Amino acid sequence: MALLNFLKPKNKLEEGGRSSVPVHQDDGEPEITCPNCRKEIPVSRLWANHMVCSCGYHQRMKARQRIQLLTDKDSFTELLTGLHTKDPLAFEGYQEKLETVRTVSGEEEGVLCGTARIGRQDCCLFVMESEFMMGSMGTVVGEKITSLFEYATAHRLPVVGYTVSGGARMQEGLLSLMQMAKTSAAVKRHSDAGLLYIAVLTDPTTGGVTASFAMEADIILAEPGATVGFAGARVVEQTTRKALPKGFQTAEFVLQHGFIDRITPRKDQRALLSTLLKLHNGG
Repeated sequence: MALLNFLKPKNKLEEGGRSSVPVHQDDGEPEITCPNCRKEIPVSRLWANHMVCSCGYHQRMKARQRIQLLTDKDSFTELLTGLHTKDPLAFEGYQEKLETVRTVSGEEEGVLCGTARIGRQDCCLFVMESEFMMGSMGTVVGEKITSLFEYATAHRLPVVGYTVSGGARMQEGLLSLMQMAKTSAAVKRHSDAGLLYIAVLTDPTTGGVTASFAMEADIILAEPGATVGFAGARVVEQTTRKALPKGFQTAEFVLQHGFIDRITPRKDQRALLSTLLKLHNGG
């Protein structure tokens, strides 16, 4: 049942404007249709391949599944648990929404934070959860990421961060926008201490997250085909009144224009992160 909840269609706003993928169960095992090659794939095969289709298309991945893929066995220790979002603006329907996404995602908020080892290299790690309101950044997300950078600074640890977000959480108004400055200040203090921060941008990384900690890393990686941008493409077109170039806001387009350092397929990320962390540690 949890697997089917993961594949359950979501509101388009929470999917970053991308339509949901249909689930088929004609022969007993669930299958999904790849949005890229349009082939039907058994869910078990997709999960075994880390949510990557045989055509190379990278499906979205749950935070805990990604942590399991990246980290050494049993090395992840979760920090900053028990923090729950309030409803500072008494925004209509927000409390009910939070209860729903906690049930669907199985998480208490839109980011998981902790310490881990990647290829025997110690680090702090945060991974944003797309199933929790598309990883939108509210006060608790900002607090957890800020606190993790402060912990990393105090313990002289590098930070690896996986971003997936539709941006700041509108239900928390200005308080959500303040997290951009708050997280950025923590990243700067960590950098000033001579410590490494690696960001991996996944689909989608947009809005206030892009305008803050996602693009402030020493090394910025991205998954193939990930959407990376600030305002949505339609907003940019309507504002500039110009047609956008092909592939606008894809990771490949952003790499070509010098805003990220490398596109790394999911299967190669653990090895690359291990090497980068080892170099930073003088290995």
